[in-house]
Amino acid sequence: MTGILAGRKAAGLIALMCIAEVFGMLGFATFPALMPVFFGEWGLSNTDAGWINAIFFAGYILSVAVLVSLTDWFDPRRIYLVCVTISILALMGFSLFATGFWSAMLLRSLAGVGLAGTYMPGLKALSDLIDGPAQSRAVSFYTASFGIGTSLSFFMAGQINAWLGWRWAFGLAMAGPALALIMVALWLPARAPVPREVSTHPVQDFLTVLRNGQAMGYTLAYTWHNFELFGFRSWLVAFLVFSQGLQAQGSALLAKPATLAALATLVALPSSVSGNELALKFGRKRTVMVLMSASAVLAWLLGFSAGLSFPLVMGLTLLYGVAVMMDSSAITAGTVSNAPPGLRGTTMAVHSCVGFSGAFLGPLVFGMVLDAAGGGGSILSWGLAFGTLGAVVALGPLSLALMVHTRDEGSAVPIRSGAKA
Repeated sequence: MTGILAGRKAAGLIALMCIAEVFGMLGFATFPALMPVFFGEWGLSNTDAGWINAIFFAGYILSVAVLVSLTDWFDPRRIYLVCVTISILALMGFSLFATGFWSAMLLRSLAGVGLAGTYMPGLKALSDLIDGPAQSRAVSFYTASFGIGTSLSFFMAGQINAWLGWRWAFGLAMAGPALALIMVALWLPARAPVPREVSTHPVQDFLTVLRNGQAMGYTLAYTWHNFELFGFRSWLVAFLVFSQGLQAQGSALLAKPATLAALATLVALPSSVSGNELALKFGRKRTVMVLMSASAVLAWLLGFSAGLSFPLVMGLTLLYGVAVMMDSSAITAGTVSNAPPGLRGTTMAVHSCVGFSGAFLGPLVFGMVLDAAGGGGSILSWGLAFGTLGAVVALGPLSLALMVHTRDEGSAVPIRSGAKA
């Protein structure tokens, strides 16, 4: 299939890939949702748990540069199908064979490889087939769907663990990527690589992208965003369990922490989409800088709120869940719209590889701060851990101020597939 899609065909493709992404993410948050279980069963420290959360993103980082850059040369659909199969195998392996820290590290890193070959290659398939302002909105819906998948993953993990235990929670999560595999295999159009005007060496491609200050400014902002986002999501259930433990008997909400975490994550869809719409109206750089600054302030407030009444803690959690995701799609759309001609796949590979280094460090540093501040048994330790997220995400506005110098993008920059983008 060739050409740019519009109207109903474009909407159908966006819906297909967003639904496939949600299904593919069903095993994503299973470990962080069940961390309190593993603290008890495996005797993990906060730093151990931080490593198991972080190693997922290490697997992502080590493979994403190769897998996504290959989409400039091969059909993204082929890469997606291979890697969603890896996601299935990783969940199966965790369900059957995980027995402690090291086996969990191995299998979670494999799951990270699966995500690396599905998330951005799926977005590449969309951006190759959709042009103009619709492309920016496709990016916003697709990146927001990541939050829906994460929310369902939190919810399913908590429910299935309560009914059947944690091994079944991982095992049944396989159904999600299996459905994604079927959907993409049947309905995503095969697409030949776009011809390039000049054949270049992959190293030269990466150097060209790295010299593009416009795209790299947004990529660095994405790094700080991911540090905050995945530090928050990885430790959210544990934080809610801690806060509930501080409440007077009977005063905390009866809902399970994993269900509350799912609710806090679900707000990502409207917040991410609305953040991109604000960027289109008021200018991308300006909007992202304001949103990241607000998120930094809320991180500090939430961390020190654990001892307040639980409805207030949950209200702050939901508000922070909105803030932490509101800049997400606007940042990614900024990178995509500033990609050098013919190098969108390589640009997205750098965006993911550099950006997800923040996702690797966020959960790990959070756990290390908890241990350094007394092991997570005090409000101070949680306040400092969340405060670390706020301090790091505050680097986002600085990166944009220093690196993005051209006219603020108040509307999507048209990007056409191929060398004449």
